[in-house]
Amino acid sequence: MTDEYARMNKTLRSAQVEDQILEYLLLSCKPGDKLPNEFELAKKFNTSRTTMREVMKSLASQGLVEIRHGSGTYVISTSPSTPDPLHLSGRKDKYRLALELFDVRLMLEPEIAAMAAELRSDGQAEELKKYCDEVEVLYRKGADHMEKDIEFHTCIARCSGNTVVQALVPIIQSAISTFCNVTERKLMAETIYTHRSITNSIYYRDPIGARCAMTAHLAVNRDMIQEKIRSSGKS
Repeated sequence: MTDEYARMNKTLRSAQVEDQILEYLLLSCKPGDKLPNEFELAKKFNTSRTTMREVMKSLASQGLVEIRHGSGTYVISTSPSTPDPLHLSGRKDKYRLALELFDVRLMLEPEIAAMAAELRSDGQAEELKKYCDEVEVLYRKGADHMEKDIEFHTCIARCSGNTVVQALVPIIQSAISTFCNVTERKLMAETIYTHRSITNSIYYRDPIGARCAMTAHLAVNRDMIQEKIRSSGKS
């Protein structure tokens, strides 16, 4: 029972610290602010660095902060996002929803990728390469790559330097999540290849290449959704 009590106490402590930081974000921060480092936050809220690390991961999953490796942790929002930011969870036909989300992504993401190639910083280019590598490793291992895939596309939006584009990230997140769920995470080779093409184009500041690579990436995924719709007899 001792181990169970210790686990419960740890969970309770994390929840208490998270509540304190939520209040801190609401009263003292605004989107775009860089937070103090992990050590300073742990000291400020009288907790361990381990607990603080867990809390930051939780806040990142809620869309409140963004952990940028090598740069720090930044405030994205000061109020928790809803689990379904686009209010699409009630849609019954998930295949049709996935297709419509991809149609919207095709309108947006090729141009976002082109902007990213022109405007990304050196640090952002390295960060994008890291996410690209991590998605590939997880995909090849047969592990769940969805979260890293979302981080990859979110990083591209950030590379664009456009705050409105970054506000559209929930569309991308919803599309990736819906696609992974209806396709059982297939298209490994195609995803790895097109992700690498997108990354290289942005890294080497090739906006036309980035636009084309993103279009190819989305098109092959959209084709699979179309096949699913046809095979299900819902076309």
